[in-house]
Amino acid sequence: MARLAVLGAGAWGTALAVQAARAGRQVTLWARDPARAAAIAATRENALHLPGIALPEAIGVTADPAAALRGAEIAILGVPVQPLRGVLAGLPATAVPLVTIAKGVELETLRFPLEIVAALRPGLPVAVLSGPNFAHEVAAGLPAAAVLASHDAALRHRAAELLATPAFRLYGSDDPIGVQVGGAAKNVIAIAAGVVIGAGLGENARAALVTRGVAELSRLALALGGRAETAAGLSGLGDLLLTATGGSSRNFSLGLALGRGRTLAEVLAERTGVTEGVATAPALVARARQAGVELPVCEAVADLLAGRLTVAEAMHRLLARPRRDE
Repeated sequence: MARLAVLGAGAWGTALAVQAARAGRQVTLWARDPARAAAIAATRENALHLPGIALPEAIGVTADPAAALRGAEIAILGVPVQPLRGVLAGLPATAVPLVTIAKGVELETLRFPLEIVAALRPGLPVAVLSGPNFAHEVAAGLPAAAVLASHDAALRHRAAELLATPAFRLYGSDDPIGVQVGGAAKNVIAIAAGVVIGAGLGENARAALVTRGVAELSRLALALGGRAETAAGLSGLGDLLLTATGGSSRNFSLGLALGRGRTLAEVLAERTGVTEGVATAPALVARARQAGVELPVCEAVADLLAGRLTVAEAMHRLLARPRRDE
């Protein structure tokens, strides 16, 4: 039986461990905190991040990363972007190919997840999995689709074989830059969509904003060496539609609260999971500026989160932009 490691016991990492077990694989789930690993192993449930989902018997749980990687054919790196570098640096050296599921841009270096991995583990085969997926729905076995992107065709094909089932359809892509831009930008644009709804600006405004957001991420993907058409796929438009409309979206719900007048500090204080768009917004804007690309929606979100604009001022700035052909 093929064996996989899942490094990181957040909601999405745990959901993919369940999905891999459903696909008939043996899985070892690694949690950084030994107490959490012991609790998950004892209760067969990740009560903190994925309550109500029973872990199949094919999933083992450990706090020892070397044990998790031992015998694994691939390892899913289920760590958010901002702590990714530190966690990866602390993992044992391995030749096991890595599939990252993080979505965002590192604040310190303005790097995407695969760029972080390449810097720390040069030459290691790597891929990124991204798409319109809520962790609890994938864990429950509801129908979903995603993209596995890598320049290594053998890796993306094998990873798809190991993870896919009829209800979890995986598509390959040789455009990891475009896929990562979509995964990062959609979180920022979803915050803006939540602000629009929270402020009572209406569904027309949200639809217009999301559409212009797709144009932004398409421009940036192209400027960074990706393909503009990737923005129209599952990792771009698909993920953005889910994140900007779904009630389970952490980024949309944060924007919703901001639009209703709550402060960023208040909203974040109530959360256990990471809202990636908060740190990604300024990093994505800075990366785009390096590439000479303008991202009006993402720039407005970054300024709003930093307290440089109010909701009303952010909306006015976007609406006051010069008219132009689409």
